[in-house]
Amino acid sequence: MELVIITGISGAGKSAAANCFEDMGYYCVDNLPPSLIGDFVDLMRRSKNKISKAALVTDVRGGEFFDSALSELERLGQNTDFTILFLDASDELILRRFSESRRMHPMAIGITNAEAVAEERKKLKPIKQQADVVIDTTRLKTAELSEQIRQLFSEDADDTGFHVFVQSFGYKYGLPQDADFVFDMRFIPNPFYVTELKRLTGNDAAVSDYVFESPHAQYFLQGLLKMFTALKDAYIKEGKRSLNVAFGCTGGQHRSVAVANKYYEALNECGEDVVLKHRDVPTQ
Repeated sequence: MELVIITGISGAGKSAAANCFEDMGYYCVDNLPPSLIGDFVDLMRRSKNKISKAALVTDVRGGEFFDSALSELERLGQNTDFTILFLDASDELILRRFSESRRMHPMAIGITNAEAVAEERKKLKPIKQQADVVIDTTRLKTAELSEQIRQLFSEDADDTGFHVFVQSFGYKYGLPQDADFVFDMRFIPNPFYVTELKRLTGNDAAVSDYVFESPHAQYFLQGLLKMFTALKDAYIKEGKRSLNVAFGCTGGQHRSVAVANKYYEALNECGEDVVLKHRDVPTQ
């Protein structure tokens, strides 16, 4: 049986994630106290109608029942294989979602929503550290979140189940919180200061050619591809099913976009399951 434990910060999209799993044929249960997960798994195993895959949502809504979450998951892991999917988002977005929905945070008893979010982060930190997959939904639409989940958990996944998310971003707009690797492309000459390139992006051939005229850019890309080849099998062996690689430059328009494109193209040519996103390039 394939078992996924969905958890994370309140308001980060766990319900949307559960809906996606349900669409993929998973048996889904929301707000299950961690102490009952083991019993639920045993029940599914004994059921006449065999359940081959399930997704269970557990979080701080369980109140005191959730306090033992880490120990309960450790106990479950002694005889059951499962994947922990942790959903996160920025405090600003979480608070805005609670404000727009006119709801209180489940831990906001005698304290503000902001204080409750801070307390929740402390409570969930050990579980986040144990998570197999962390997705930051701050800048994701529901459809984009669903696509990432399908890439990770769909039956159509490749034999290794290994997926690479490549993204570009601008440092002036903040770091992507869900990145495993963040690479700074500001060592490359900036096309922004070339008049004919300033209003273009790294998606334009002229900018890409300018970026990779730099021998440092070529050397960097070659080294990164070698590192990926060397580490991929090690990640798979340790049970890590995805890698999020982010390339940053000042505004996220030129250098980071060009390098992300080249990295994506190289991995795609090698047959890797790879998704590309330019976070800070305006859509047409």
